[in-house]
Amino acid sequence: MDKKAIPTIAWFIPVIPIALAAAIYFGDVQSSSFLFINQFTQLLPDTVWAWLTFFGNGWGVFAMAFPLLMLAPRLLTAGIISGAFASIASPTLKSLFDLPRPAGILLDGSFYRIGEPLLNRALPSGHTLTAFAIASALYFSVDQSKRRPMLLIFVFATLIGLSRNAVGAHWLTDVLAGAGVGMWCGLIGAMLGQHLSDSRLRPKSLWPRVIAIAGALSIYVHLTQIMDHELNIPLQYASIAIILMTLVVFIKAQFIKTK
Repeated sequence: MDKKAIPTIAWFIPVIPIALAAAIYFGDVQSSSFLFINQFTQLLPDTVWAWLTFFGNGWGVFAMAFPLLMLAPRLLTAGIISGAFASIASPTLKSLFDLPRPAGILLDGSFYRIGEPLLNRALPSGHTLTAFAIASALYFSVDQSKRRPMLLIFVFATLIGLSRNAVGAHWLTDVLAGAGVGMWCGLIGAMLGQHLSDSRLRPKSLWPRVIAIAGALSIYVHLTQIMDHELNIPLQYASIAIILMTLVVFIKAQFIKTK
């Protein structure tokens, strides 16, 4: 059996959070579940939740994972593929359902919010979808013997989803739906990433160079845009530093002669 094989049951796991989201929505506990989590998460500082949200932003997670370009290019490739599917699934589903967010229904001041109010295109949570897509892609791209410790990455993805409730941007149903769809995107990314040959992942190959160019582009994005909240600006500068250091190592690798 292939050490990186994806168990068949893995494709059915995303049904669980999606079914739970449906139960909450049709069970008329959407507002109460959101308000409970929103109030409970205020026990931690705003910065914690804003920074967690940053890791659900496509540009943010790409920057933080950028060192994988040299350390584990196959994992980064799987993450990029899953992120591409996530970037299609999220706006497509948001437009299809076109549901209001908490700020579009609840009275202003009845819940805690960080940042400007977001009113529409609630389901699914794009940040959660991205987080679980990347987590699933990385998890299923490593050998089965190394997967157990990586379960922690799903804990981190869950906290990212929770942050969307904490900042007042999404219902719990949005987060659960995003988690389910995100896992499917990640599974696809891991599956497709396995088909790339090792020769195409070497630093002097075309694909890693394309990723490097995307990394340089992301520096501009981090310099000119605010990733969700102003509290995330320090993380954006950290992201730039991470990308630059990785690009220096990558450029040096272009001049190393291979046998």
